Amino acid sequence: MTTTTPSNLAAARTQLAAATRLLLITHVAPDGDAIGSLLGLGLALRAAGKEAVFACADPLPDVFRFLPASNEITATPTGQFDCVVVLDVSDPARMGAVGAKLERAPDILFDHHVTNLGFAALNFIDPQAASTAELVTELLPVLGLPLTTNAAQCLLTGLVNDTLGFRTSNTTPKTLSLAQTLMQAGANLQQVYELSMFKRSYTAVRLWAEGLARMQFKHRIVWARLPLEARQAANFQGTGDADLINVLTSVRDADIAVIFVERPDGKVKVSWRSAPGVNVANVALEFGGGGHAQAAGAEVTGTLDEVEARVLAATRLALKPALSAEPASA
Repeated sequence: MTTTTPSNLAAARTQLAAATRLLLITHVAPDGDAIGSLLGLGLALRAAGKEAVFACADPLPDVFRFLPASNEITATPTGQFDCVVVLDVSDPARMGAVGAKLERAPDILFDHHVTNLGFAALNFIDPQAASTAELVTELLPVLGLPLTTNAAQCLLTGLVNDTLGFRTSNTTPKTLSLAQTLMQAGANLQQVYELSMFKRSYTAVRLWAEGLARMQFKHRIVWARLPLEARQAANFQGTGDADLINVLTSVRDADIAVIFVERPDGKVKVSWRSAPGVNVANVALEFGGGGHAQAAGAEVTGTLDEVEARVLAATRLALKPALSAEPASA
């Protein structure tokens, strides 16, 4: 559903204009869109004379450390805030420990996930937008906020990363037009591609090696697991999969790619990617997650073996019509 109604926009503009100190929160295991929309909106607010504090319960992936103000993202925001804004968060649990400490519901929410619950006082949810960064870019002038070069660089990073470099099926002429707007504001597209999508640390590539060594293919599903010992072997300090899921999607005969990342808290982070026409969002919902038809995720309590077996069974069952043929793997 699209909730960017004129009355909602007017109310949000009034609230942002009146606010002096704002807390901006994005989801756990942050990706490019989470970080880009978080920093992009916050830097626009700062340019309008506001104090903006950036919060995320999980550490920032190192590929986004080139972004302005990225070093200011904290897992422990302190003090009082007269406005709380959440970005790219589909349900309250996705805010993690930061959200658990909130004393009230968020004031404003920006998101593009079709599974969003609309849990803020003012919700701007547009599933037709290719990214939350796209939605924020479109709404900045309506909200009375300036588009600075630094804000544009962050928003372009979110837009490019969530569309995998303008390659996803939800990339539209509007997406490309807004990318042009961001570039005209000073965003460096070449730098965004190079630093956030192509360059990886040595340990991240080692993590890929650990995951690819555990890769399997069956019933047109390709999957890989990253147990804790794989992260230790690679000396990888991050909490995610270093975008290994996007490597798995390159398997030509697979309709679905799934990755299982064991976490030290007794949970497993599961990410799905699928070909056009194959909906994985409903599968993620079964496990308390959400996302888009072709890109979804969930955090599931249990051992790695248990979660992998349950998730693969549900994926095969829910998508049986699309997975009726099983070609020989190469």
